[in-house]
Amino acid sequence: MIKLPSGVDINYLIDDIRIFSWQAADILLYYSKLLENSDDKRNILKNNNVDDPVTLADLKVNELIIKKINEKYKNINWDILSEENAKTSKTFITKNDWVWILDPLDGTKDFIQGTGNYAMHLALNFKQKPYIGFVLIPDKNQLWITDGKKTWCEKRDGSKYEPILLNNKNLHEMTLVTSKNHGNETLRKLIQKINFCKVHIMGSIGCKIASIVQGESDIYICLSMPGKSSPKDWDFAAPESILKAAGGAITNLDNQELSYGKDSFEQGGIIVATNDKKTHGSICSEIKKIIEKYGIYPF
Repeated sequence: MIKLPSGVDINYLIDDIRIFSWQAADILLYYSKLLENSDDKRNILKNNNVDDPVTLADLKVNELIIKKINEKYKNINWDILSEENAKTSKTFITKNDWVWILDPLDGTKDFIQGTGNYAMHLALNFKQKPYIGFVLIPDKNQLWITDGKKTWCEKRDGSKYEPILLNNKNLHEMTLVTSKNHGNETLRKLIQKINFCKVHIMGSIGCKIASIVQGESDIYICLSMPGKSSPKDWDFAAPESILKAAGGAITNLDNQELSYGKDSFEQGGIIVATNDKKTHGSICSEIKKIIEKYGIYPF
């Protein structure tokens, strides 16, 4: 059994992060509303990188969450890795078993575009594996939480509901959820060859995994080409935690667990998330056979 650092009670911790998360939601919703005005948009965008934009909302949520955790939990033996801090400091060295992994705004492009498909990710990793996780989707009034054993969703008023994972489907009966802004021709070719029952287009990995957990979708495939940019630890840690605790699975194509804490923070190659850990391995094998048959991806 995994024990939290000395002095940390899991129920009190979840209570605190719940409060911090809804405070983050207020920030994200505030700036989302401002982005509707083109004059405000120029002030909110903090860089000119089209592929990896940063907004004032990213920075404000990053500051809030790190400050609140540090104030509430002084002298606790854990570290915090966040996307925004990693951009300014390329090195992150820790000897602690416990590491918070924060993405203050996953789906920044969608946030700017006003689709509502954006999320805050916060996970507490133990020995480089996600343990506790939170995926906040402000536009849908959803806070997905796992305590490491079970997953549930809360609304701001405190009402809760359980995951709905639609199991026992073969690959062609599945509904795929895939990227809106991060697709590539190789992935599109794979999707075409698999011939899924339905395809949902959605931004933010957190939103996509939440759509699986609540039964709107069945599978997500992330495909990064060699030498190109890849998702990072903060993209996957919190979504992985809520999916696995709900009964789903997320691995690489060889059905190996994701590895966190690498120097580059990268989660490259082909990553598959499904709604059923029992059939996940066979689904991965089937996808790999299709890729090999048509020479879609360079192994």
